Amino acid sequence: MHLPCQRAGTAVDRLEFDVSRSSRGSMALIVQKFGGTSVGSIERIKNTATRVAKWKAAGHDVIVVPSAMSGETNRLLGLAREIQDHPHPREADVVAASGEQVTIGLLAMALIEAGAKARSYTGAQVKVLTDSAFTKARIRDIDQHRLRADLAGGVIPVVAGFQGVDEEGNVTTLGRGGSDTSAVALAAAMQASECQIYTDVDGVYTTDPRIVPQARRLTKITFEEMLEMASLGSKVLQIRSVEFAGKYKVPLRVLSSLTDPMLPVQVEAQSGTLITYEEDDKMEQAIISGIAFSRDEAKITVMSVPDRPGIAYAILGPIADANIDVDMIIQNASEDGLTDFSFTVHRSDFNKAMEISRKVQAHIAAKDLVGDSRVCKVSIVGVGMRSHVGIASQMFRTLAEEGINIQMISTSEIKISVVVDEKYMELAVRVLHKAFGLEFEPG
Repeated sequence: MHLPCQRAGTAVDRLEFDVSRSSRGSMALIVQKFGGTSVGSIERIKNTATRVAKWKAAGHDVIVVPSAMSGETNRLLGLAREIQDHPHPREADVVAASGEQVTIGLLAMALIEAGAKARSYTGAQVKVLTDSAFTKARIRDIDQHRLRADLAGGVIPVVAGFQGVDEEGNVTTLGRGGSDTSAVALAAAMQASECQIYTDVDGVYTTDPRIVPQARRLTKITFEEMLEMASLGSKVLQIRSVEFAGKYKVPLRVLSSLTDPMLPVQVEAQSGTLITYEEDDKMEQAIISGIAFSRDEAKITVMSVPDRPGIAYAILGPIADANIDVDMIIQNASEDGLTDFSFTVHRSDFNKAMEISRKVQAHIAAKDLVGDSRVCKVSIVGVGMRSHVGIASQMFRTLAEEGINIQMISTSEIKISVVVDEKYMELAVRVLHKAFGLEFEPG
């Protein structure tokens, strides 16, 4: 059976395999992904091998997807930039993909040393078929034959994340965070019971514990909520992998690789945060699941713009043509045929966006142009918003009581985002976390 593809231009990779899940009895197929910090040294690679071998010994089939060792991809691309200021994309992929090749070989050795049967595979050896968009390729198909043969023979396949191969046999990479996407794609293709993402945190929290020490680890969160939190600034999971998992209904679990590798499987299997389906009735108990924030925001306002059809395109078209993403947009009510038009961009794009906007200002005869690179975005996220009223007013009242001025507002069914002065970001996160009682388990 072939899956229907997403519309062209969406962020989810186009896969062409059956992802229906059947009961596997007591034995489960688990895909375990380990990030760069989890395999950042020989000692950690050995610990990872111990952890993987433990799951295999408990009777489960396991496929492992490791990243390159922490910092290795940056080192390799740095070498490429010493040769070319803008490395040739095809050759850059050849260089960058070598980081994972080292890791899979070392991890397979460590598993063999730990008494397990293991075999390493590059993306080309599996084969993970992608398109030819070098440095940002998207997965099209995964050949399962070698992997299924290994599993049937009791072998643990160790598959390089972040990489694949196109129709011409060229090595391709999936872009930053691509190892998460590799793991989720394998879990979908192989109809795995769960995809476990091991990282240096022990799950998804109601907000950053460094800002709110009372932040609580969530035992469950929906794909929809996790996607919003990832897009709004939460760095636990890469956005594309969450989109992927949600589309193909792959249960995800975020776990820490820094715990005791010999923690009993039955304990580890219930730890971390499970990212799952909204149909779970227990999920309805939480109105707000978390607070996300982003420091990297900048706001641009084009003042006294002629209020006529096409003005939004006249302002934002050149921004889009420069490959700059626009996030929040507000157009004020017209007065005397003029309006103010505000939008936000990533702070790294601020100077470029301001330069473009100055040209637009002159072209459309706007009165003034104002930029502010000292703003931030704070968001509350929760599927419970759909069935509860008054959430926005509670958020706005809480911020007002602390003297925090809201500059922009954006909403969806399950999130409310506000732009405020960056000096108030941590205060806003703390007071909202308290106002919605996120330190307490939902009752």
